[in-house]
Amino acid sequence: MKKFLAVLGAVLVLTTGAGAIEVSAPSALLMEKETGTVLFAKDEHARLEPASVTKIMTLLLVMEAIDSGQLSYDTVITASAHACSMGGSQIWLKENEQMTVDDMLKAVCVVSANDCAVALAEQVAGSEEAFVERMNQRAAELGMEDTTFQNATGLPAEGHLTSAYDIAIMSRELILKHPDIRRYTTIWMDTLRNGASQLVNTNKLIRFYEGATGLKTGSTDGALYCLSATAERDGMELISVIMKGATSAQRFEDAKALLSYGFSTYALKTIVPEEALPPVPVELGTQSTVQPVLGEGNVLLLEKARAGDLTQTVELVDSAAAPVEAGDRLGTLTVTAGEETAAEIPILAGETVPRITFSQMLLRLLRTAFLAG
Repeated sequence: MKKFLAVLGAVLVLTTGAGAIEVSAPSALLMEKETGTVLFAKDEHARLEPASVTKIMTLLLVMEAIDSGQLSYDTVITASAHACSMGGSQIWLKENEQMTVDDMLKAVCVVSANDCAVALAEQVAGSEEAFVERMNQRAAELGMEDTTFQNATGLPAEGHLTSAYDIAIMSRELILKHPDIRRYTTIWMDTLRNGASQLVNTNKLIRFYEGATGLKTGSTDGALYCLSATAERDGMELISVIMKGATSAQRFEDAKALLSYGFSTYALKTIVPEEALPPVPVELGTQSTVQPVLGEGNVLLLEKARAGDLTQTVELVDSAAAPVEAGDRLGTLTVTAGEETAAEIPILAGETVPRITFSQMLLRLLRTAFLAG
């Protein structure tokens, strides 16, 4: 059912005029975060060099390490010679220089520091090579079939490739599961080393696009100009991926065009029952009724023009035979937009009701007889 609803949502959304949107980049994609629905795609599975957009996976694994307790924001990392040898975008770490995870995350997110990305990778996995194995394993788990990582930074390496679609997938995982990353990706200007090192975000949308929340830029001679741009308005967050943009400015213009299209055309709608769901009678249960609750799939992505034209119908079983387990299907809430079914949301048992035992039944009969007398 969950897969069906996701497919249905995608069909409903993609019946709109996304084809009217044009981007100059050869590969691009627009995705809504909550549902994962693709709103626009252009050669989205082309395997291209991602440059520093690679670091979205690096950040994801670091945030997962923090959540698991392996790291904390206050963990102090000592920079290795390997980390300090990266070149490209960096904060010029010195070998054996010490810096907290918090500051290194800031450096990676704001100025795309390759040295800090590798230092974090080594802290998590022991070596960059071992970390890259984890990157590829995590990519496989997320279904990123177009992706092969060769390093933690995105510096040029043969076979280091991904796609706009896969970048959107890992971007969604990062911002959906680890919203704390916004602490860093929304910084426009900051400092490190007690003010000695100035930082200015490589993502110009943070300053110049309303609602921008991140996420990561990238550029090399081979990759040209890449970007995974995220922004939120009215409770809806979008992911706009641009690959192989001709210029830095053009990648931002393409990303803004996709984001603005998404915000002007779509809205998220959280469905709640218009009336309280009535208790469902339970046959031979330890209690006479079970309270139904709405299941997953109640957040819908709709065209704005249809979001205000929704109707609901509720179908519940007449009764349920004990034992009833929490999560058992008791009915369906159907949402209709105009003449089309927008969603069929399961209605589930909100509690467990065991089957009554013989002794409990006897006690219940005796109590009833006593009260009747």
